[in-house]
Amino acid sequence: MDIYSPKQIADMLQVSTTTLRRYEEQRLLPAVPRTKSKHRYYTAIHLQAFVTIRALLKGYDIPVAYEAMRMINNANLEEARWLLNEQQFHIQTEKQRVEELLTLIQSADFTKYNNIKVKEHMSIGEVAEIAGVKTSAIRHWELEGLVHSERNPENGYRMFTIPELRKILVISSLRKTVYYIDNMNQLLHDLDTQDFITNTPSFQLALENLDNQLALQFVGIAEVVKYVSFFKA
Repeated sequence: MDIYSPKQIADMLQVSTTTLRRYEEQRLLPAVPRTKSKHRYYTAIHLQAFVTIRALLKGYDIPVAYEAMRMINNANLEEARWLLNEQQFHIQTEKQRVEELLTLIQSADFTKYNNIKVKEHMSIGEVAEIAGVKTSAIRHWELEGLVHSERNPENGYRMFTIPELRKILVISSLRKTVYYIDNMNQLLHDLDTQDFITNTPSFQLALENLDNQLALQFVGIAEVVKYVSFFKA
């Protein structure tokens, strides 16, 4: 049986032994044995567990990667597979959203989005529903100066125009796939001036990032398959 010390595993994965200990504390590993002198040591299954965790973290959000590992360790293999599959579905949905939005902002006829009628002036609740985001997110973007609202003269409530809705749709899509690009203000300015040629590379970058994330997810799944094989041996 192959036996590894924490330092050996840490050196292999180029992480700290503290990171390994954190994974153990998060219950991401099978039970870790100890020597007679109470020192930890790892076996082949632990090594594969660590490799799997590191691979999953590159393609999946931390909570998802952690929960999938816990499910596997508790012999809930089907639940883990469905959890990871759900995340791939989310990526596909996000890609479709970015592609649709790229077509949308280039369209002069912007009267509907997701089968919801777009009005000249909309409340913050209405634009939040159309964009599929929380009103708190829109308020945050407004504080950052990315979007602007008008005030309803009758009640003082925020009102958003169609151009501002376009911006909200762009921010809500690209913030996840381009990691809140540094030139967001410039991109939104280009929207105002209808400089769609300048905008296109940002959307292409978003799509490339989604492709890369999907590839990383498949790498993670390949390591999951190897890890699961230990439980079937």
